[in-house]
Amino acid sequence: MLYILMAIIIFGILIALHEFGHFITAKLLGVRVNEFAIGMGPLLWSTTRGETQYSLRAIPIGGFCAMEGEDEDSDDPGCFSNKPGWKKCIILVAGSAMNFLTGLVILLLLSIPVTGYQLPVVEGFLEGYGIEDCGLQPGDRFLKIDGHSVWIYGDAAMLLGRAGDTVDLVVERDGVEVLLEDVFIPLQARETEEGTTWLRGLHLGSEIVPAAVGTRLVMSAYQAADMVRMVWFSLSDLVRGAVGVQDMSGVIGIMDVMGQAGEAGAQAAEESGGSPFLGALMSILNLSAFIAINLAVMNLLPIPALDGGRIFFLAVNWLFTLVTRRRLDPKYEGYVHMAGFLFLLLLMVVVAFNDVVRIVT
Repeated sequence: MLYILMAIIIFGILIALHEFGHFITAKLLGVRVNEFAIGMGPLLWSTTRGETQYSLRAIPIGGFCAMEGEDEDSDDPGCFSNKPGWKKCIILVAGSAMNFLTGLVILLLLSIPVTGYQLPVVEGFLEGYGIEDCGLQPGDRFLKIDGHSVWIYGDAAMLLGRAGDTVDLVVERDGVEVLLEDVFIPLQARETEEGTTWLRGLHLGSEIVPAAVGTRLVMSAYQAADMVRMVWFSLSDLVRGAVGVQDMSGVIGIMDVMGQAGEAGAQAAEESGGSPFLGALMSILNLSAFIAINLAVMNLLPIPALDGGRIFFLAVNWLFTLVTRRRLDPKYEGYVHMAGFLFLLLLMVVVAFNDVVRIVT
């Protein structure tokens, strides 16, 4: 229960930081903010400073930044809808930028105790797969797989798992980049005591890079970029039908996974003689970094009611004004965003139901 509580608090902080990104840029760019709230639902406490009401609400997940004229016209000189497009764009992007920055900062903090980073290399070939002559050699370090950069150790297995039977590789061999095209390393099944395992016959080893200060910065940035790529891969899988809505997780599923991550981290730390609480915190923070970056990417998708949908409408309105010399009536954009919000609300209900069923069963 402790780890679930930790997860709820951290998730709430991530959402609040997203809204704070909107808030601080709106203030800096002269937009009137009517209310900045931490949490959702019934009001617990509030105070007014200047033009803005600062609120604490009952449900400790989420928050909002209510800007004047966000979805309608207003005569207020600080109205959002009357600001130039570039100011609107900065304010809308700022929430996702804050989430990405939060994820990167978490990764940098998690890198403090790291003494070295693993990079994936070919250590050898498993017997019975017949790929010894595929062109790879022991000691080759993966740089690219099918055009995708290999940034961290887990990328090699992940990208090979998504590839077909033939794959284009760029490896480093004796300090020189080597291009290997149409390498035939088919995915094959092997029966083990645990069941059927799908492998490509490669025995992956690692090359250790000492964790100097510059290396920590670079590897943390690579980890953040890798998380962005994982989100795009997941969206691609959803669009092409490789996964369905039943595989998606909402707030309930995320809390459950974060709680499990905390328990696993605590157990691993205890077995190694470390602090269970610190192990749980490190594990939850690592997952939190991914969730923060996931929020950054998802909010910039051109979907109505999301920041990306609003940015998309900025572009549409600019083109409409350029062609017709008239502005789009904001109420029509408001209708679209309301429809998008209702759709997202329905999706959240479906996903929440699936989360509960998955947890119970």
